[in-house]
Amino acid sequence: MNFLGCLLFLLLIASFSTFSNALTDSEVAYIAHRQLLTFEESGKDQSNNNVDPNLKFENSRIKNAYTALQAWKKGIYSDPFNVTATWVGPDVCKYTGIYCAPTLDDPKLNVVAGIDLNHQDIAGYLPQELGLLTDLALFHLNSNRFCGIIPMSFCNMSIMFEFDVSNNRLVGPFPRALLCWKEIKFVDIRFNNFEGCVPPEIFGRPLDALFLNNNRFSCSIPPSLGNSTVSVVTMAYNNFSGCIPHTIGMMPNIEEIMLAGNSLGGCFPSEIGNLRNVTVLDVSGSGFVGSIPPSFAGLKSVEMLDISCNRMTGSVPEEICKLPALKNFTFASNFFNGAAPACKSSKDVVIDDGNNCLAGRPLQKPPKDCDPKVVKPVDCSKDVCSAGGGRAPPKTEDSPPVHSPPPPVHSPPPPAPVHSPPPPVQSPPPPAPVHSPPPPVQSPPPPAPVHSPPPPVHSPPPPAPVHSPPPPVHSPPPPAPVYSPPPPVHSPPPPPVQSPPPPVHSPPPPVVQKPPPKPEQPDVVLPPNLGYQYSSPPPPLFPGY
Repeated sequence: MNFLGCLLFLLLIASFSTFSNALTDSEVAYIAHRQLLTFEESGKDQSNNNVDPNLKFENSRIKNAYTALQAWKKGIYSDPFNVTATWVGPDVCKYTGIYCAPTLDDPKLNVVAGIDLNHQDIAGYLPQELGLLTDLALFHLNSNRFCGIIPMSFCNMSIMFEFDVSNNRLVGPFPRALLCWKEIKFVDIRFNNFEGCVPPEIFGRPLDALFLNNNRFSCSIPPSLGNSTVSVVTMAYNNFSGCIPHTIGMMPNIEEIMLAGNSLGGCFPSEIGNLRNVTVLDVSGSGFVGSIPPSFAGLKSVEMLDISCNRMTGSVPEEICKLPALKNFTFASNFFNGAAPACKSSKDVVIDDGNNCLAGRPLQKPPKDCDPKVVKPVDCSKDVCSAGGGRAPPKTEDSPPVHSPPPPVHSPPPPAPVHSPPPPVQSPPPPAPVHSPPPPVQSPPPPAPVHSPPPPVHSPPPPAPVHSPPPPVHSPPPPAPVYSPPPPVHSPPPPPVQSPPPPVHSPPPPVVQKPPPKPEQPDVVLPPNLGYQYSSPPPPLFPGY
């Protein structure tokens, strides 16, 4: 991306904040306040003792589901498609967007196993009574207008498998309830307003895909990142600072990683060269300095490499431009003063070298901007981020975080949903996207494109992921395209759960351009067109970028 492209990109990002949501700030504040007023003190019984005694329920869990859904209905302030008009009476399994299935421990016991309300443009909050849905395995809510926080009562959803709330207006710190889920495979919370630090524990969960992009997260990236089993992780367009952890080279399954648009800095750690299975690496616009590490020659599978819009210097080595799988290499808007012949033109690789200091190349910086006194090259052998020495990464407080546009309302999600099927169910589980989201609005996404969830800058939001393959999730990713779709997630199916996930008809968020491997024969027959589908890529994380 050249200098003009970077500038237009930032302007586009800023413009999205003015029209990305229909709710005004005062409406958001009102709804969030109403949510807090309904919260009971921790430890109190959430059950509703005011249920009409004349109503007959199939079992106690269905009665609890009735209590939860009626409380949720009261917390909805706008329902333009009249989705909740059917939420009447004791037969909750007939409610629109609610999916039931028999539990694995008792085939005669029917429970609510999944919720899919993707792309319904509903405004409201999440009541704590939703914690009564203890058999819920799939929760798809991308591309709506939900406000407030995610209640801690969600911790009771102990068999949660796919969770997509991308492209809403949720706030607060990273939702701690997510850390309670031991079998979670897909998390897409992109295109919201979460803030603070990301807890290290999230990288210890058995995830296939994690979409965190386009929030307000800060702090440094935890070293526990190296323990993560994800094949796709997007942390772009937040305000992460510090170094890329050296443990990044230990990630066993990673295929796509997006760190663009943060306040990181310093030199690249040499351990990045250990990511031999990575197909997409986007570290653009994050304040990196120094030269390209020789270890980058180890990225044998990379197809899209973007290091543009940083402050890198030196020469671009031939080994990088001749990587065997490379299709697109962008190193524009840096301060490189040399490049191997293979890096200047190639019939097999699309190369963008504009706005550098390359003699004889078009569209370069003026000579005064390339003066060494102005550029101040960094010696990475003395840089703490490259493990070379004692210099801390440059502070970037003066560089505001890039606020990328929220995901398209056709979410894929999230930010392509993940490539692993939901837990076995004895009845069709709801859709879970992985090779197909980030979040935009016909249910997953959204998005996060990308050459590439959730889970949509030219990005997709919200942009899709047991012993059985999940059905396709049509959850759109948010509109922030990332230069390449997230890769398929190849993770083993989760262990059987006590209750099966319901069928969901929503598209997956994360963007993935290659289909995942055929999952093993499931213990349970899943309905077609529900759950994660990895054959279709999720919407681009940053469309058009």
